[in-house]
Amino acid sequence: MKQIAIFASGAGSNALEIIRHFKGHKTINVSLVLCNKPGAGVIDLAEYAGIPVIMIEKEQFFRGHAYVVELQQARIDLIVLAGFLWKIPKALTDAFKGRILNIHPALLPKYGGKGMYGKHVHEAVIASGDQSSGITIHLVDDVYDNGQIIFQTKVDISEGDTPETLASKVHILEHRYFPSVIEEFIENKNPC
Repeated sequence: MKQIAIFASGAGSNALEIIRHFKGHKTINVSLVLCNKPGAGVIDLAEYAGIPVIMIEKEQFFRGHAYVVELQQARIDLIVLAGFLWKIPKALTDAFKGRILNIHPALLPKYGGKGMYGKHVHEAVIASGDQSSGITIHLVDDVYDNGQIIFQTKVDISEGDTPETLASKVHILEHRYFPSVIEEFIENKNPC
């Protein structure tokens, strides 16, 4: 059984879709949620699903062992970043090289990097006049939004779209594709 740890900072809508997708799966299990924001909705979602939660302490994450020990003790095969807003430290990218996936709410390499998350991304896309946006699922390395792209899909931007309406369109793509791309990555492209 392959074990997934989800890192999340917010409400947890992507985490919920991943948890639902793998509930009862024969070979893949979401076994741990790590969160850096007390009170985040993802904590309640994980607890309701019976998944243990580790609250991330900033000093230990960035200057300590980055929770590598806890992840190894839980026999985690793959880390999934589902709305996790902190940069992943080198200790973690080294320990899980090629085994950390992130979803980004734009078509990388455009609109990536430090500060490019949530509404900031959608505001930049709308301001640019681009005709489409989408999602990118990629491996995580030591640079923000830089790792190998695993999957991308687009959505058209309509005249009159706002950052909020574009965010809704992108969320639909995230929920539709992220869980199945994770499954395909584990089963076919990378046996972890």
